[in-house]
Amino acid sequence: MIDFENPTYLKLRPVQDSKLDRLVAPLLCPGEEIVQTFQSVRDGVVFTTRRVIAVNVQGVTGMKKAFTVLPYRRIQAYAIESAGLADLDGELQLWFSGLGTVRFELLAGSDLAALCQAIECGM
Repeated sequence: MIDFENPTYLKLRPVQDSKLDRLVAPLLCPGEEIVQTFQSVRDGVVFTTRRVIAVNVQGVTGMKKAFTVLPYRRIQAYAIESAGLADLDGELQLWFSGLGTVRFELLAGSDLAALCQAIECGM
């Protein structure tokens, strides 16, 4: 589960066709699609057309996983920060109703425009 007392996911790098995609596939609703997947050392975040799914890998073996689902319809506001070029690091902040702020630090290769579009269309 996301540590909401320290709501920052740091240094998430974009990944293609990852194990995370297969892990969250059973959680997807009909018509819901994965927009972009990010991974840190062990944990990951999947942005879909409807929500953010955070995967927290736990334990020494990494067999135990906790999933936190944050639906876009609960977002009150969001902010992005980047240098304006597609291949530089960026930051995405989401303000959730009743929860507070969650901040994602995204490394080079992130498609912030696609994430914003998914959030806007999924709200």
